[in-house]
Amino acid sequence: VRRPDLCSSTPNQVLGSLSTTTPACILNVPSEANYTEQLPAGLGARLQEAGVSIPPWRGRPTSTLEKKKRKPHLMEEDEPSGALLKPLVFRVDETTPAVVQSVLLERGWNKFDEQEQNAEDWNLYWRTSSFRMTEHINVKPWQQLNHHPGTTKLTRKDCLAKHLKHMRRMYGTSLYQFIPLTFVMPNDYTKFVAEYFQERQMLGTKRSYWICKPAELSRGRGILIFSDFKDFIVDDMYIVQKYISNPLLIGRYKCDLRIYVCVTGFKPLTIYVYQEGLVRFATEKFDLSNLQNNYAHLTNSSINKSGASYEKIKEVIGHGCKWTLSRFFSYLRSWDVDDLLLWKKIHRMVILTILAIAPSVPFAANCFELFGFDVLIDDSLKPWLLEVNCSPALTLDCSTDVLKRKLVHDIIDLIYLNGLRNEGREASNATHRNSNIDAAKSDRGGLDAHHCLPYESLSFTSRMYNKDDSVVEKAVSVHPKAAPASQLEGEMSGQEDFHLSTKEMAQSKPKIQSRHTRHKTLMPYASLFQSHSCKTKTSPRVLSDHGKAPDPQAGNFVLVFPFNEATLGASRNGLNVKRIIQELQKLMNKQHS
Repeated sequence: VRRPDLCSSTPNQVLGSLSTTTPACILNVPSEANYTEQLPAGLGARLQEAGVSIPPWRGRPTSTLEKKKRKPHLMEEDEPSGALLKPLVFRVDETTPAVVQSVLLERGWNKFDEQEQNAEDWNLYWRTSSFRMTEHINVKPWQQLNHHPGTTKLTRKDCLAKHLKHMRRMYGTSLYQFIPLTFVMPNDYTKFVAEYFQERQMLGTKRSYWICKPAELSRGRGILIFSDFKDFIVDDMYIVQKYISNPLLIGRYKCDLRIYVCVTGFKPLTIYVYQEGLVRFATEKFDLSNLQNNYAHLTNSSINKSGASYEKIKEVIGHGCKWTLSRFFSYLRSWDVDDLLLWKKIHRMVILTILAIAPSVPFAANCFELFGFDVLIDDSLKPWLLEVNCSPALTLDCSTDVLKRKLVHDIIDLIYLNGLRNEGREASNATHRNSNIDAAKSDRGGLDAHHCLPYESLSFTSRMYNKDDSVVEKAVSVHPKAAPASQLEGEMSGQEDFHLSTKEMAQSKPKIQSRHTRHKTLMPYASLFQSHSCKTKTSPRVLSDHGKAPDPQAGNFVLVFPFNEATLGASRNGLNVKRIIQELQKLMNKQHS
């Protein structure tokens, strides 16, 4: 519409007129340079004639009420062309780990302010405690919660024991041999007493060992290890298990593995395993003659960091009480151990454990769960499941814990399918380009994101080897920021401990046999199997389309379930556990043949 009155009006009059009569879309332009190109014919020229200067684009003006009603995470098709994208918002409480908040702020997220923002104006709520079912029901399409309902069936020790016992009864003991003989107290008290004295009669003078754990406590609290029945006292909900008295020792120290597992959905079931993790050591040498010494029998870092030997340089282990998982596997390979076979067994253990509760978990949209699987390896290289933790500790107590920062980065990439958006598309793309480059240099995530992993992910891991068969270990950051000097010094210190301690390996060789021939060239394990290319997408999708296969990799997270087309089908439209078990057995038979 031509406006003859504009030429005779003052600039203020023109702008006032525009604010009441010009459609909002006219003002929705990307820059001053092409402003006039998007105005109605002739209006741009008349504005210039009237002496009106066009300010640089700062986004469409909105009222306070409109801001509160606006969804914080627009989908791509809803975005105005060329508009700047508003940052995502995370919500926390007093239990949210500091590293989670730090990583999200580093990625360009904003922290939710309940005083200034609408109650629904957030994208991710991350806290340690679980959410009420009403909170899951009321979650909005643009929101994510970091817990899934019903997972206490896995993380309570007594519930886990009951579910695994049921699976063993349903599908046979051969698949479920990875959990020690377990009794739930007080219900199984009579059964335990009968088992204890029957075993004692069979062993004669040889002692048997048991461990008693509170059903709900964590971090090693309330644990009792005993051999003599008179030392066994239970006054609450406990489980009693056979104590693994032949653990794999490194430098005569006991250890276990913390494996990070992320379930992005139970309906359909989708499981990812993190290719890096922690190895936690006891800080005093293993000794069955002193069962009361927690520093020799428990590997919880919350216990051992207060021990007198924590700061000492220990044989083979070095300083502190933690290794990375990649360093542990490197140590095993130095003794010609088939660490790939061990990794396959751990993947199967994870799948079979989660299958035990998956059918009974209620449906909930827009949520995920990070689990910490604690796995002990015995001296015959058999993995044993000790427990499953919800909200595994994300505190940064030592230089080895730096991997938890990348873990959180990779969780965000996994949940948002590598498509988190910052205020500008180019900034987002640059961030992800750097993330992909850094991910290729990680301790164990050695595949470039543009060479995604195949479905048969049970049959490989993505570790990288150089010519002398050692893991390429570098400090990793998935955000293009320099690591603090103290952090890098800590990493280097840990590596020095490792290399110095290898001189003493001859005195502490584990009781294991040669399992495989060393790899002589740099190669990912995935190349032993059929692989395919898969571009890392930077689209702003919030969730994957459940009608399609899930992404095979995000950062160091690798898809382990579904692992082929049959299990993909068996996890849709209800979970066909029997079919999945059959596929697992086929895979095991193929690997053994």
